[in-house]
Amino acid sequence: MRSEKLEFEGSQGETLAARLDRPKAPPRGYALFAHCFSCSKDTLAAARVARELAAHGIAVLRFDFTGLGQSDGEFANTNFSSNIEDLLRAADHLREHYEAPSILIGHSLGGAAVLVAAEKIPEVKAVVTIGAPADAAHVEKQFTDDVDTIHQTGEARVQLAGRPFTIRKQFLDDIAGQNVLDAAKGLKAALLVAHAPRDEIVGIDNATRLFVAAKHPKSFLSLDDGDHLLTGAAHAAHAAKVIAAWAERYALNDPLPAAPASPPGHNSALVQETGKGAYLSWASTGEARFLVDEPEELGGFDAGPAPYQLLSTALAACTTITLRMYTDRKNWALGRISTHVTHARSDAEDGQPPRDVFTRAISVEGGLSAEQSDKLVEIANKCPVHRTLERSSHIDTAYAGDET
Repeated sequence: MRSEKLEFEGSQGETLAARLDRPKAPPRGYALFAHCFSCSKDTLAAARVARELAAHGIAVLRFDFTGLGQSDGEFANTNFSSNIEDLLRAADHLREHYEAPSILIGHSLGGAAVLVAAEKIPEVKAVVTIGAPADAAHVEKQFTDDVDTIHQTGEARVQLAGRPFTIRKQFLDDIAGQNVLDAAKGLKAALLVAHAPRDEIVGIDNATRLFVAAKHPKSFLSLDDGDHLLTGAAHAAHAAKVIAAWAERYALNDPLPAAPASPPGHNSALVQETGKGAYLSWASTGEARFLVDEPEELGGFDAGPAPYQLLSTALAACTTITLRMYTDRKNWALGRISTHVTHARSDAEDGQPPRDVFTRAISVEGGLSAEQSDKLVEIANKCPVHRTLERSSHIDTAYAGDET
């Protein structure tokens, strides 16, 4: 996964801080994440969901709303409408520099915001709410004791999650004029409502109201015993995995061609370029399909193992399997066997060309006797891939003809 800091201009002309988490390979789609009220892009929920989605091939832009986190501006001058405008500016930034978002994800009040913003971003095909209220004014419950003061004096200093914020009357007037349920009813994208049944900040009844209001296609994800802020790593990971699987049906496009079929033969393999990037290719062998690539410093995406990594892996795999076959025949009750292999090129010496050097280290859970360890080293040196690498091989190469 790659993660990079970005900046763009927000709705009030201030510079907004953002972070783009994206997979190493070309993304299957872009998502825009709106954080919870008075939070930031770096909350546990936002960061974990974004990173997990990136691991599933979805690039995620998360940013701090005006006046929050690392973004410039005064929070007191913002409101629900300005948050929506910030979302639109973020979508514009993705559209201009990467690709327009096909997925909107909003946490808490951010969930209400993405529902309202969705109709203004034509490329959006899927919307996800996490612990979202069905009414923007629900946020007043976080500073109920100060509402009267705000109406009477025009503003008040309130405590939100232990931090002081200035809330002005214009903020209350703005959320009073928002209709989140109408936005849900008019949504022209697929909707996934994710909510924790035990959410004590935004009750589960909000999820029910949003779900009932929306038209199909719509789905519901129970976050089980998670809390409102989705602080548990397992809950955030679960939510992201479900979002990725659900979005595949509605909002994702695989940028890579399908992996080719494996050629016949037990020990045969096929590697075919994807046409994306300099070296990214599909490898097919037997029932396995995986990407191979080169590291970024060599011009690749680093989206899969490089050739010499595969060669080291082949030696490590052959060693581990060979040792297990041997110990099973000898009825040795050993723990799991691990083989660590590294590859390097030695310097030329005495007029001789550089040599390929594979360094191999074997370990066994629970340990073993000195006699057993000596025997395992002896057997490792007899594994088939070891012997293939140690002796010279013959390679026949022919041009197979043009592909159609």
